Amino acid sequence: MAGILAWFWNERFWLPHNVTWADLQSTEEAAFPQAEDLYLAFPLAFCIFMIRLLFERFIAKPCALGLKVQANGPQKAQPNAILEKVFTAITKHPDEKRLEGLSKQLDWDVRSIQRWFRQRRNQEKPSTLRKFCESMWRFTFYLYIFTYGVRFLKKTPWLWNTRQCWSGYPYQPLMPDLHYYYIVELSFYWSLMFSQFIDVKRKDFGIMFTHHIVTVTLITFSYVTNLTRVGTLILCLHDSADIVLEAAKMANYCKCQKLSDLLFLTFAVVFIVSRLGIYPLWILNTTLFELYEALGNFPALWVFNVLLMVLQILHCFWSYLIIKAAYRAISKGKVAKDARSDVESSSDEEETVPRSKAPHSTVTTNGTSGANGTNGYLTAAISSEEH
Repeated sequence: MAGILAWFWNERFWLPHNVTWADLQSTEEAAFPQAEDLYLAFPLAFCIFMIRLLFERFIAKPCALGLKVQANGPQKAQPNAILEKVFTAITKHPDEKRLEGLSKQLDWDVRSIQRWFRQRRNQEKPSTLRKFCESMWRFTFYLYIFTYGVRFLKKTPWLWNTRQCWSGYPYQPLMPDLHYYYIVELSFYWSLMFSQFIDVKRKDFGIMFTHHIVTVTLITFSYVTNLTRVGTLILCLHDSADIVLEAAKMANYCKCQKLSDLLFLTFAVVFIVSRLGIYPLWILNTTLFELYEALGNFPALWVFNVLLMVLQILHCFWSYLIIKAAYRAISKGKVAKDARSDVESSSDEEETVPRSKAPHSTVTTNGTSGANGTNGYLTAAISSEEH
C-alpha cells in the first residue's frame, strides 16, 4: 500500500520541477491546500442535501403553492391487471403486434390501449410542483455562491490579469475565503452527484453525470495542485448562466410564458458568451499558454487541460441544443409540436380510458403545445441543460 501511495503521489507528476510536497506543507506563517482538506466535502455534502430537503419542504413548496404551481401529478391510468402485468414485466412500449393481441384479449381498441400505456408511463413522472422545488433550490444556491464568488474575486489581482494566477506558483498561500469557496462548491457537486439518481430524470442524464464527474475531478485536482486561483475563475464563470437557467425553469412551471421566454433567451446569450467566448479565450488561454510559459511542462498540467477541454466539448454540445431551440422559437414563434419527441406527453393531455371499444377524438401530443408561444422549444432546451 505504501508503494502504491508513493507511486500515485509522485511529485514529478503532480508538481513542477524542483518542487516537493514538503515545500507545500502548511506552517504557522502560511497555509497551503492539503489533500486531506477535501474529506470535509463529504459531511458537508450530506449537510447540503439535508438543507435542500428542508428548503424544498418549508420554503420552496409554500412559494410554489402561492404561485399556483400545479401540485397534482399526472393523471393515473385506469387499473387493469393484464395491462399492468405487461407494463411491469414485459414492456412499457408495446409494439403493434402486442397491441393487437391485447386489443382482442381485453376487447379494447388499439388506441385505448396506447393511451393507457401513455398514461401509465406518465404516472412515473414527477409533478410540476416537485420540479419547481428542485429548480428553486438550485437557483437559490447558484445565486448565493455566484454572489460570494464575485465579491471574493473583486478583491483579487487575478480577476483582470490572468497571469497573476501563476505569479509565485505553487507557493501561493491559501486564503480562508478561497478555501471556503472551494469546499462549498465541491460539496455541492458531490451532493448533485448522488442526488441526480433521485432527482427529476432528464434526457441528458448520462451527459450530466459525466459533467458532474469532470467537475468534481477538476475541483479536486486543482485544489491538490494549488491551481485554485484559476479554479475560482472557472467556478464563478460557470455559475453565472445556471442562475438564469433555473429562473427560466421556475417561470415555465408557473406558466409565466413571456417571462420564461425572456429568461431563456437571456440564458442562451449568457451561456454562449461565457462558455464559447470567455471560457476558451480567457480560461483555456491562460491554462494552455500562460501557465506553460510561466512554469514549463509537467504531466499534471496536461491532465488539467484535458479535463478543461472535455468540459469545453460539453459546452459545445449544450450550446448546439440551446441555439437550435432559440432559433426555432424566434423563427416560428408558436409551435405545433413539442420538440421533445422522445419525451412522454404531459399529464393534462389524457382522457379517461374507455372500458370498451369506442371511437376517440384526436388528442394533442403535448398539453402545452401550440398555445404557449415558444414553450415547446424553450422546454426542450432547458430540459437538456442542467449546468
